Amino acid sequence: MSDASVSKRTFLKYSAAAALCAGTSSLIGVSRSMAASMPKVTMQLGWLASNGILGEVAANAKGFYKEEGVELEIVPGGPNVDGVGSVAAGRATVGQLSSSPSVMLARSAGIPVKAIAAGYQKHPFTYFSLKSDPISSPKDMIGKTIATQPTAFILLRALLAANGIAEDQVEIVNMGSDMNQLLTGQAQAVTGWLTNTNALKVLGEDRVDLMLWDTGIQLYANVYYSTDTEISENPDVLAAYLRGSARGWGFVKENPEAAVDMLVEAYPNLDKASELEAVKTVLGFSFNDVTAKDGWGTMNRANWEKQVKTYADLDQFKGTVPTVDDVMITKILDMTAETRAKVG
Repeated sequence: MSDASVSKRTFLKYSAAAALCAGTSSLIGVSRSMAASMPKVTMQLGWLASNGILGEVAANAKGFYKEEGVELEIVPGGPNVDGVGSVAAGRATVGQLSSSPSVMLARSAGIPVKAIAAGYQKHPFTYFSLKSDPISSPKDMIGKTIATQPTAFILLRALLAANGIAEDQVEIVNMGSDMNQLLTGQAQAVTGWLTNTNALKVLGEDRVDLMLWDTGIQLYANVYYSTDTEISENPDVLAAYLRGSARGWGFVKENPEAAVDMLVEAYPNLDKASELEAVKTVLGFSFNDVTAKDGWGTMNRANWEKQVKTYADLDQFKGTVPTVDDVMITKILDMTAETRAKVG
């Protein structure tokens, strides 16, 4: 998971900074545009811009947000950006996090944010191995070396616990910035996102995929979240934003090549050929039988309950163990059900 870690200290720092500016600006992330009489929604990304915002870019380009009565500004994150802190302090209206546990950990740390929608119904996080020594099930990890990012150690621990495998039966090592440890035999598996086609090219056709989701650890990805205050005081604005996003993702579903053109035009650092390869995979995580029934962006309370329990059992919450109602809310989903169902 690439989102910056969050803490109560971070929240207090941002809150204090925002309070100093209270005389000239509101802590609420919704602002009135000088150029148009409609609310401006600032969307804070948890990381750098990528194909995870194809729908938002398309919605902006097609004018869907303005048709819904809001303007959207997308603010990229990065290694030195505390996206959750920015949303919590009112510098942004909504945020997008790569993984659902980030919301749970933030809430445990006393940061009043909640998930309002899930962009990816299944998390793309995957364990990659080679056909010469395949890891196609959790049991195949026994006696093997798994290289993963330090922030993802907890995911591997959760996987092992869920499948009755003792942690000392697997060697866990830090993963570098590429797939080299797998190719050189230093590790029998490395990790990454299935949507990152550029990084996966080096593994070629000998690649074997084991999705975290299929091991029993079922997280959401590209989670949309906002603060308790925004949800309480500006639900209509959040609903307008989510309707625009849903329509944007519906456009991507029907016009993937055109949407990629829009993405690359907005973010020229992205490679068009790679994004065209990735868009089918992205859509596979965004739309499935669940969205066909309940609409794009839907979330399941039972899924969140299981996630909270998994992290609590592994003693990951440094503060209070949050409840499901602490970490997610369906209010905005309910307000946008009709629009979301049309593109599910």
